[in-house]
Amino acid sequence: MSQEAACSQVTAVETPPPPLPRYEQPPVPAPGYLWSPGYWSWDEDAGDYYWVPGTWVQPPRPGLLWTPGYWGRLAGAYIFHPGYWGERVGFYGGVNYGFGYSGIGYEGGRWDRGQFFYNSTVNNVRSVTIRNVYQKTVVVNETVNNVSYNGGRGGVEARPTAADRAVAKEQHFAPTPLQRKHVEVASHDTRLFNRANAGAPPVMATPRPSILNGRDIVRPHVPAEVMPSNTEKHRPEELKGARPKDPSRQRLEDARRPAEGSAPARKSPADEAGKAAPHELERERTPRPEAAPGPLPPEERKREDIRVPEARPESTPRPEPRPEPMARPAARPEIEARPAAPAARTEPQREEMGAPPRRGSPEQQRSGERPEERRPEQR
Repeated sequence: MSQEAACSQVTAVETPPPPLPRYEQPPVPAPGYLWSPGYWSWDEDAGDYYWVPGTWVQPPRPGLLWTPGYWGRLAGAYIFHPGYWGERVGFYGGVNYGFGYSGIGYEGGRWDRGQFFYNSTVNNVRSVTIRNVYQKTVVVNETVNNVSYNGGRGGVEARPTAADRAVAKEQHFAPTPLQRKHVEVASHDTRLFNRANAGAPPVMATPRPSILNGRDIVRPHVPAEVMPSNTEKHRPEELKGARPKDPSRQRLEDARRPAEGSAPARKSPADEAGKAAPHELERERTPRPEAAPGPLPPEERKREDIRVPEARPESTPRPEPRPEPMARPAARPEIEARPAAPAARTEPQREEMGAPPRRGSPEQQRSGERPEERRPEQR
């Protein structure tokens, strides 16, 4: 078949295709299979893009390589250029499909004497016994992105080289019947349409064409598994032989902290009670704004004054400051009573000093009369 037969169907769409989803490659089923990357195709009846999963396929004959199709902006529309088989890989729009298709040529494997050798750095050949294996690092010079089309706004800015134009003039072969059936099966699966999956199809890749169910089907990863959060990693100081704290235990510790903080205040010694007393007295003297608001009537003020001492937890330490102020005034009467004794002793001294002018009898002293006045009467 010629290249014209391979590219006979031309599809033109006004909107660009969605970005290419990222996925893993299923293991190669057997030696001789080549990888055909997934791409977005267009359905005229549905008016929507649908995903054609990537798959392993067999070439029409040994020695042929697969050039994937691509979307390109041309004459105000996006036109799809179908893929084809050939002895060399041609131009596919510079789109990075991965797994050896980095945008220029193919680095996933090569033919040698009728045997295909796989590059193990970009192909999944670990679960299959394949002897024709080599390793070659694939370097992508441009920034890796998920753009699925060439040209236009946001598209890949790549143009075919002289080597690409030479490959375009060589003999090409159309996709195999199994490849065509694979596209047809995908077009009948509503789960693969962009409107249904929002750019994340449930089937990313398959090990064989036209098989969309099975054990080796590649499905999208959970976001948490694909992009693990760096904040979940423990810091170095937390990894020094310490287990991460249990959330339930942490909650209990947080709930006990206020109780532990108030315990020292209740069990405070006598010397600390004296220091805390002035602060407590000031709190008692200064009325709370909630207890004595301006517009409240006197009845409500009384209720608030009654509720304040009952609601305050600081009412318990009140008996502690009482002994200190009461003990001092109690000791003062004892000290003042001591000078009272010498004051009583001075009274007889004053009476002895006034005794000489009073020489009358006790009766005269009681009546208050002098002896000189009563002497003439006695005579």
